[in-house]
Parts: sequence; C-alpha cells; structure tokens
Amino acid sequence: MPLVTTGELVTRAAKARSAVAAFNIITLEHVEAVIAGAESTGAPVVLQVSENAVKFRYGRLLPLARAAVAAAERAAVPVALHLDHVQSDDLLRQAHSAGFSSVMYDAARLPYAENLAATRAAADWAHAQGLWIEAELGQVGGKNGEPPLDAHAPGARTDPAQARAFVADSGVDALAVAIGSSHAMTTRTAALDHDLLKRLAATLDVPLVLHGSSGVPDDELTAAVAGGITKVNVGTALNQAMTGAIRAFLAEHPEAVDSRKYLNVGREAMAGAVARIVGVLAGGGGVTA
Repeated sequence: MPLVTTGELVTRAAKARSAVAAFNIITLEHVEAVIAGAESTGAPVVLQVSENAVKFRYGRLLPLARAAVAAAERAAVPVALHLDHVQSDDLLRQAHSAGFSSVMYDAARLPYAENLAATRAAADWAHAQGLWIEAELGQVGGKNGEPPLDAHAPGARTDPAQARAFVADSGVDALAVAIGSSHAMTTRTAALDHDLLKRLAATLDVPLVLHGSSGVPDDELTAAVAGGITKVNVGTALNQAMTGAIRAFLAEHPEAVDSRKYLNVGREAMAGAVARIVGVLAGGGGVTA
C-alpha cells in the first residue's frame, strides 16, 4: 500500500491512547524483518533511519531510503519512514526528497538556548516541506551555559515546565522525553519514572516519544503507553536478535559460507522480535491499524 506519514500514525495513536512502534533499520534485512513482523500482527509501523546508520552506509542516505520506500509500498500494513537523530542540517535537508515524512532533529547536546534556536530553525524548514518533526531536551541540569547531560544518560529527566516552554517556542510536533530509558541497553532493566510521565502528559499538548525502549521491560512499556507515550523507538533489540541468531547458526554450521543462510535466520529472528514488541504494545492498547 502507499506510504503513510508518521504524523498520521502518531496522531491516530494519540487519539486512541495507544502507541505506534518505530524500529531503526540498518540493512535491507532490517527493513524486511520489520515489515514482516508488523504484517504478522496487522499493525502499522514506522521504519527509522538514524544519522549513524547513514554514516555506516558511507554517508549515503538514498540507497537504504529507496529500499525502505520500495518495501513499504508493497507492505500489507501501513508503513511510514522517519529520519532519526539528525544533527546534520545537510542530512535534514535530504529528508523530503528521499521519501521521509518526518524527522527527529537532535540538538539536545547543546545548551538550552542553542538547542531551542537550532530546533526552531529545523522545525520552520521541516514544516515548509510538509514534514512532521520530533525533538528532545537534554537534562534540565544543563544551566548557566553548562552543556546538558545526554537526554538518555542514567538519571537524566525531562522537566515538565521547561518542556512546555520548549515545545511552544520551537514549534515541534512531538517531544522525546527522558523518563529513565537509555539508548543501546542490552539488558531490559530500565525503570521508568511514571509519575514524571504523568506530569509531562498533563503539561504537554504534543505526542510523547520514548527512546531507548530496548532496555525497558514489557510491563514498563505497557504502563508507559497507558501513561501517554504514543511512539516507542526500538533499535538495539533488533540487533540483539539478529546477532544472536547468526552466532548460533554459525556455531552449529561452521562450514557455512553462503551469507543468505545466516542472514535469513537473522532476519527471521528480527521479525519475531518485532512481532513480540508490537504485541507488548498491543497489550497496553498499542496497535492502531
């Protein structure tokens, strides 16, 4: 079916008090696995390409983006394409022509005033192109000109009052909030601050996004969706599934040289991980077809 927009999926989820799953893709196997997993559950899904993934692909956005668009257009469920954690203005300006409907502009490493100025400029440009834009804040502790703590470092938390001002002044369409998750976690031990999430949901009138969700236990994810998270980002969990399956296959078949054989088991493992995570979100009301 035709590509849908991230904004459409997130808005629909917000109205239904549910969440859409957004998975970071690196290879064509990631693309195919995410779509297969989503199709097995009948759920819509967002394919995300991060700036780091673009760097891995020799700095070229289009090869992976074109593959994702082609696969999405043949999917049996609604699929959107999102450019994730963009710090480069040059990459930002490639988003629209490459088929993306949305972008997460990441200036959270900067002091608040600089983050706001950069994000406002990015939002103005994105909206002029018809793009939906997400952003995030660093820790509130980055005051008096001090650099903020990474928004997903242990202990980082989004302040509701600052977040409200940031959203109003930047014009962004969604905000990634720091409530206890961290990027690249390989253990599912994150404990979310649900009281803070409740205050953020009551304070902000834009959809809330949870980054670093691979490290969040199932019950915490369902509680987060119930508490107001409407977009759940997942990346590391797919890489864990793929790498684990390939390691096991090669250990059992040390003579294997045909990459299709071990890439196939890796792709199937990722598809299973996608279906499981979407199922967890569905348990919290999170599938919106």
